Amino acid sequence: MQVGKLSGYFAFGFLMASCGEEAPTAKECLAADMVIHNTLIYTADDDNWTAEAAASLGDKIIFVGSNADAEKYMCRNAEILDMSGKFVYAGLTDGHQHLARMGAREMTIDLGGMGSLKETVDALKAWADDVPDGGWVLGSGWIERDWTDEKRFLNKTDVDAFTANKPLYIPRSDNSSALVNSKALELLGVTKETPDPFGGAFERDKNGEPTGYIVGEAMNLFEPLLPTGEDLNFVKESLQKGMDWNVEHGWTAIHDSAQFDNDTNMLKELHAEGKMKHRVFASANIRFRDKRLAEGVYDSGDHMYQLAAIKLYIDGTLGSRSAALLANYNDADHPGYISFEREELYPTMVAALKAGFQIQTHAIGDKANRLILDWYQEAMLEVPREEWGNPDPRWRMEHAQLMNPADFPRFKEIGILPSMQPSHAIGDLHYAEERIGLERLQWAYAWRTMIDHGNIIIGGTDAPAERGDPRIEFYAAVARKDLNGFSAEGWNPDLSVTREEALKMFTVWPAYGAFQEDIKGMVKVGYLADFTFFDKDIMTIPDNEIPLVQNQMTIVGGKIVFKK
Repeated sequence: MQVGKLSGYFAFGFLMASCGEEAPTAKECLAADMVIHNTLIYTADDDNWTAEAAASLGDKIIFVGSNADAEKYMCRNAEILDMSGKFVYAGLTDGHQHLARMGAREMTIDLGGMGSLKETVDALKAWADDVPDGGWVLGSGWIERDWTDEKRFLNKTDVDAFTANKPLYIPRSDNSSALVNSKALELLGVTKETPDPFGGAFERDKNGEPTGYIVGEAMNLFEPLLPTGEDLNFVKESLQKGMDWNVEHGWTAIHDSAQFDNDTNMLKELHAEGKMKHRVFASANIRFRDKRLAEGVYDSGDHMYQLAAIKLYIDGTLGSRSAALLANYNDADHPGYISFEREELYPTMVAALKAGFQIQTHAIGDKANRLILDWYQEAMLEVPREEWGNPDPRWRMEHAQLMNPADFPRFKEIGILPSMQPSHAIGDLHYAEERIGLERLQWAYAWRTMIDHGNIIIGGTDAPAERGDPRIEFYAAVARKDLNGFSAEGWNPDLSVTREEALKMFTVWPAYGAFQEDIKGMVKVGYLADFTFFDKDIMTIPDNEIPLVQNQMTIVGGKIVFKK
């Protein structure tokens, strides 16, 4: 009896527990590798613009929401990142960069930021003194617009005295013109009798002698002589250093513009070795177009590396007066240069359309942009849609700096994506009025006009032509002032963009420009776990504080690739 009564007592207690308050249960635990919480996340997703927390499993995002709802992922072996006081953004993408040259900048002399011609030449001499006789003096980044003593292009007389036995080749920051010395001219066999190549020029003095300042296609004549492109170890190291620099500054992906064949091969090697720090969507340089079209689009299969575009060129830059204009420059008696004629570019456009390759064309001047829009449209009308290798080709206009107003609506009508670099404006506008005058300036660097015509803009840096810093690009896009806060007549502040648009320029819009909008560019469940972490909120702080924020961490595919 005693036993029976006891059994009945326990049975009654169990019944009461099931009918009354619930018995305590184990805390819910859902699998995650990483949880980010206690922060403000800007997702770049219009349906869910901000969040407090996110979680990833493998390389994908599995949760976006509140701190409270994130707790169920904060268990087992999940890495928990309490980002209180920090701000998180959908992983930033540089939509136009030159990766190998970015790394080479770190391995040669970087003349960017010099305050005078004298400072520039002194730095060159110090560098050249350490180069052995016969070795090339290499570098990049010089730009006369920032000099306080003489605002002129460098020439061979500036450097010949200390480079008599050392060939020198140093592109201007825009990479559309360069300085070479007498030794380099001698090696190539350039004399006063040497004709200018089509689409380029050897600047000459009053006696017809080459000055050492070269423009456009004249630069390509020197490239076979340079040691950097053929030295595979140099190429591989430059790619690695470029990626290191990028993730340190917050980029989780780049669009690598105009890859050379050795760049492609070495990047594939780095990928196979597991050494790629960030994602790369690449275009092949025009000189490798036939090979790439024959081999077809390349995809690494893990969203790290795609080679799916061909890079073409039609003109130069405003700074070097080599951009192709519909009317003469205000400060020169010519309208610039066309680098490649229709018969050189148009067959590639047709072949790319059939092969499913994106076309990206460098176009700066209003004439250049009009011609490329014409040829793009012509190709798309000529090739029947059923023969298109990709039914949505998303061809691009790289730079699209100066437009005739009649051509703005054509981008949307034809389906062309403008790819633009905000930092170009805040540098070029210091001299652009001299080049093209106030009337044409209202149609230059016209981001607001492009967006108002229904376009998205792929934001980029064109580094190393510019610094390559996402803070500078974001600031330039929203402030439209130089880094000292300066602006003047002709800077047209009404052409700036909102901060939300600026964030999209470096997240979801470049993802669309790389056919990746369904997998990256937003903090969204199912998307790649790419994040950029800053110490301040670039969506709300005063404009002048944006260039001062610090990158705290960069995550690519759920892995920390940089941490401050």
